[in-house]
Amino acid sequence: MKFDFNFYHGKNVLVTGHTGFKGAWLCKMLAMAGANVTGYALEPPTNPSLFELAGIGKDIRSVIGDIRDYETLKRTFDDVQPELVFHLAAQPIVREGYRNPADTYSINVMGTVNVLECIRQNNCVKSFLNVTTDKVYLNREWNWGYRESDELDGFDPYSNSKSCSELVTHSYKNSFFVDGRVAVSTARAGNVIGGGDFASDRIIPDCIRAVIEGKDIVVRNPYSTRPYQHVLEPLHAYLMIAAMQYQDGRYAGWYNVGPDDGDCFQTGALVDLFVSKWGAGIKWVNQHDGGPHEAGFLKLDCSKLKSVFGWHPRWNLEIAVEKTVEWAKVWQSGKGTGDIRTVMDRQIEEFLSAGR
Repeated sequence: MKFDFNFYHGKNVLVTGHTGFKGAWLCKMLAMAGANVTGYALEPPTNPSLFELAGIGKDIRSVIGDIRDYETLKRTFDDVQPELVFHLAAQPIVREGYRNPADTYSINVMGTVNVLECIRQNNCVKSFLNVTTDKVYLNREWNWGYRESDELDGFDPYSNSKSCSELVTHSYKNSFFVDGRVAVSTARAGNVIGGGDFASDRIIPDCIRAVIEGKDIVVRNPYSTRPYQHVLEPLHAYLMIAAMQYQDGRYAGWYNVGPDDGDCFQTGALVDLFVSKWGAGIKWVNQHDGGPHEAGFLKLDCSKLKSVFGWHPRWNLEIAVEKTVEWAKVWQSGKGTGDIRTVMDRQIEEFLSAGR
């Protein structure tokens, strides 16, 4: 059985976290596939935001609500009757987790409980995917990639809360969906880059902000190694997993989604690549500040995703940075929503064509 992007045509799909960076790109992909998409999230978390700049609200039905508000979320489920649910709503920043740990746990753990409870109480859902992170693993600073069978125990509040989200999902699957009426999976993705990410404490958005403000790029942790990939890579994998398990519940499970080993870069090397693609004589400075604890080395073993689905990354990191710079320069030029939508459409079409 092979994944067909057109599977989503006419399907009722609910995306939590649709106003965020990854959520906006996912909604754009689903809309292009002809899905009936409803998003549930707070107002966009950044200003500017990809959701607003790209006019994603034109493509989908947008419900503004807190993932911790069970009653509003339940009403949305009852109204939409989604067949497939993608759970992306989260507090996604490591440093914010240190600043506000209670909120981070509340959003990332109880938000997941609320989504799963809505699914338990509603017979419409056939496929559920919880999007977590590569940081769910107990990090032993190994030189090899973590596998899905390795221990879950993120160190900091953000990472640990996503480990808890995984465990909540496992419990609901074993306790309430063992009959197979809902296919349940989680996807643990590495760091993503791409046009429209305006989050704080992320290296590529920090690079773009510095360039536009005419400042040197400040890199606070140039020696950490991360598996970087374009945002379309994991999103396509999410769509594939959810579609395949919808058709055959045997595909449900836990999946790492990351780049090949050659695209596990130190942050400083990633910034070097960004500088070379942007041009115009920009430079970066090392201001390593120690900061709160973050893993120094983190890599995923994605052999399960490859063996089960025949999946492979489509864009290497050089192409990913090129596409990110392309989007950012369109935005920097002051062009409107139409131009931003056009570049997103084109990049999605180019990405899908790269796998043919």
